[in-house]
This record gives sequence, structure tokens and C-alpha cells, in this order.
Amino acid sequence: MKQLSDLTIVDLTRVLSGPYCTMYFADMGANVIKVEPPGGDDTRNWGPPFINGESTYFMSVNRNKRSIVLDLKSESGKEALRRLVAKADVVVENFKPGTLQKLGFGFEQLRELNPSIILASVSGYGQTGPYRHLPGYDVIAQGMSGFMSVTGEPGGRPLKGGYSLADLGTGMWAIIGILTALHHREKTGEGQWVDVSLLETMISWQTYQAANFFATNRNPRALGNMHPNIAPYQSFRAEDGHFNLAVGNEKLWALTCEAMGKPQWVDDPRFRTNRDRVENRDELVELMEAVFVQKPVRYWVDLFSAANIPCGPIYTFSELYADPYVEARGLVVEVEHPKAGRVKTLATPVKFHGVDADSETPTPPPLLGEHTKEVLQAFGIDWDENA
Repeated sequence: MKQLSDLTIVDLTRVLSGPYCTMYFADMGANVIKVEPPGGDDTRNWGPPFINGESTYFMSVNRNKRSIVLDLKSESGKEALRRLVAKADVVVENFKPGTLQKLGFGFEQLRELNPSIILASVSGYGQTGPYRHLPGYDVIAQGMSGFMSVTGEPGGRPLKGGYSLADLGTGMWAIIGILTALHHREKTGEGQWVDVSLLETMISWQTYQAANFFATNRNPRALGNMHPNIAPYQSFRAEDGHFNLAVGNEKLWALTCEAMGKPQWVDDPRFRTNRDRVENRDELVELMEAVFVQKPVRYWVDLFSAANIPCGPIYTFSELYADPYVEARGLVVEVEHPKAGRVKTLATPVKFHGVDADSETPTPPPLLGEHTKEVLQAFGIDWDENA
């Protein structure tokens, strides 16, 4: 994809949230220059697993980028970064708030170098407020946001998500913010400072849970895989495993009853409306599961799918990547890494129809400092001064 090939992005980020953001722009053709300290992004050392010494964690979010090494504590490193910023469109960073300013690259300082620059800052708690000085980590944001209080089985211990939801979600909000700022700049010529945080990302996703709280002043509770406002909308046990069923309206409920051979449930006063079913959820689930355990997962998934009732299996990763959907949608791409060899990575999930698709093979995640010489020379910076 080359839709953003006219953009140059100076990527000062490391670990996950920032690199996830900048990888999208790299996938869309932007010239993403990953500026790493002499020791490299921390995740280059995170593992196992490693493939021929290369961290799979690092490789998961850094394809299509070029890596240069600059020591931003040295004057030569700072001068090289100034030269990059002067010709860039966007700078993305995820230092603790105030760090970039101390290095001499705060927003106002960047604007002196490039009046139309867009700075995107990713942090734990934002650039203002009482917690701005605190370090931010995904699990801390998941806990403080209330997410862990509504995740897990009823009466169980709080659980975080199985993925780094705060990091990844904040990376996505950063993408949205940068694209919005680019649109604004196209109209006005003005740069902007995009400020996104892990905690605000998790809070912004509360949506109906927050609305429920505001309306009742009652804390939402963990419901396992059940939905607080809809029933049945959850996981069910079958003969050989579990599957998900999502009945979001009365038409679907009638179809579900018919498919299960229980048409009498449609007019049962305990289950007639969604409100009735939510209020009598425990009884409903017990009755439904007594039917489901008589047949295997595949039987129910096929039966409900044939009736256009939303349902699906609960896959392991090996089951997921054996599903023909993954290949049909091109969800896995392979890159040839100079040390790790042929490496699989997840494709960008955004598809563009109605335009010519660029099918070029992605470039692999870069080795530390692999492109320092070529990038600095392309920007007219003397290589010898910064080697």
C-alpha cells in the first residue's frame, strides 16, 4: 500500500503502543525512520522466543521501517535529529511526559524547526493532569480504568485482557489523531500536538458500561462471558467444548428457539423480551446449556450459521490459523529477515477496494541501526559525524 508514501515520520517510540502506531503508516507506504538509542528498542531483548537471536516481540510491530541509531544525549545526535525533523511531517514519541522537552525537542521547539510539524505523544496518563509524571504500563491502565473489575468470572479475581489492550488501543488512537491532524494541516498549514494516553483509551471503551453506571450509580460487575444488557449473548458449553452465541434482538431469539427445537420459549413470559431474558438469565442459561451439551460445538455452529444466527467457535491459535478465512483474507504475510529468515507476521487489517492494490512484499523489521548511513546521507547529514 502506497497511499501515504508522501509522508516522512520520525519514530522515537519503543516497546508496543508507539511502534504499533507507526507500523500502520509504514505499511501504507510512509517513510518511517525508527530512531533508536545505542542499545536499541528494549523489546529487541524481550523473549523467548527468539529466532536466530531476533526477538519475535520486536519483529511483530516494526516491519517496513528503517532503523537508525542516534545518541540523543550527544550534541551530534541531537543535531542529526533536528535535521530529520526539519524535513519530516510527523514525530511520534512515547517517552514519559517532559522527557522530550528536556532533550530539546518539545512541541514548541519542534515548531521552530518545522512550523507545520505534527507531534504525537503516547503516554500512560497524558501530557497534563495529576498523574502525568508517572510511568505508564498496559496492565496498570487496564486496572485503573475499571476494565479488570468487569473482566473474569463472577466472584473471581480481577483479570486483564489476554492482549495488551491499552497499548494497542492507544496506538490506534494515535493513528486516528495523526490522520486528523494531517487533514487539519492540509486545510490550514498548521501543525498540532496529538496527546493520547493508555488510561484514557481504556476509559473511552467503557461506552455502555459507563452509561449503565451513570444511570444507576451501581458498579458494573464481572459476568464472565455474559453481556450485561443482552441475553443470551455469551459462551455456552457444548458436548466437546464451548462456543459463542449472540442473540441481539427478538427476531434472532425466535430463530434460536426454532433451531433448538424449543419454539415454546418464544412466548414463555420469563423469556419473551430481552428485558425478561436479562432478568431471568440464570434460568435461561441453565435451560439452554442442558440442550447444548447433547451435541458437539460444530453441530451448533453449523446449525445456527445456517439460520443466520450469530455464533462462532472459540478457537485456539492453531485452530484459528488453520481456518480458511485467514488465507482468504490475507491475514498473514511473510517477510525475509536477514538473520531470522522467513518470518510470518500479521497483515494490516485495513482493506482498500476500488483502487489498485500494491502487492509489494513488506520489508522485514530492521536490524539495529541497519539504515543509519543511508538515511542520514539522504538528509544531507555527514555520516562520519554520527557513526
